[in-house]
Amino acid sequence: MTLYSFLLHLHSGFRYIVLLLLLLAIIRAWLGWLGKVSYTESHRKLNLFAMISAHTQLLIGLVLYFVSPFVRFGSDTMKDATTRYWTIEHLVGMLIAIALITIGHARSKRGATPDAKHKSIAIFYTLALIVIAIIIIFSKRGLLGMS
Repeated sequence: MTLYSFLLHLHSGFRYIVLLLLLLAIIRAWLGWLGKVSYTESHRKLNLFAMISAHTQLLIGLVLYFVSPFVRFGSDTMKDATTRYWTIEHLVGMLIAIALITIGHARSKRGATPDAKHKSIAIFYTLALIVIAIIIIFSKRGLLGMS
């Protein structure tokens, strides 16, 4: 097994942990915000673990980025859909998602009320999940030859 193959499998499998933690955090945040539920230590920990898992996925992805045969820089990078996606679009989309998660977590820590804490997580984590879903779906479109 090559380093690329190992990292690809790790990155592909770990995404399910990230998605599960994000979904759980989002559901609890929306229920907490709309249901006027207090913000407990278990909420804080779940939100933190969701953020940590996303950052871990980013680190795995960055290492994978530099050993991937699909990431190429050159005059034809923007012309080829597969090369453009893996070199630019996937990375930028996921960085946006990570930024949204990080902002949401930081805002929830500074929130003065349980509503503000839940609201920050609900909105920012949901936006991040939407970005992640779009990027993952975009990679599976079949136009990239990676299906």
